[in-house]
Amino acid sequence: MSRQEIVDKYLSKWISRKLVVFIVGSVALFLGKVESGDWVIVSSVYISLEGATSIVERIIKAKQGGTQNGIL
Repeated sequence: MSRQEIVDKYLSKWISRKLVVFIVGSVALFLGKVESGDWVIVSSVYISLEGATSIVERIIKAKQGGTQNGIL
């Protein structure tokens, strides 16, 4: 298991990844490491991709559940 997977495993138990991105981005913004425009772009893209992934997962689960129940 990679270091990123280990960190992600423990963070996902306590806090959402979207919130982590917002917090890290905000800290970097206030420390002057990231400009405001860059922060908006990075956080918007990440949140959008994360949301799209969640939607696709729900659709797949709904289709699998529907075929098992004879609905689809």
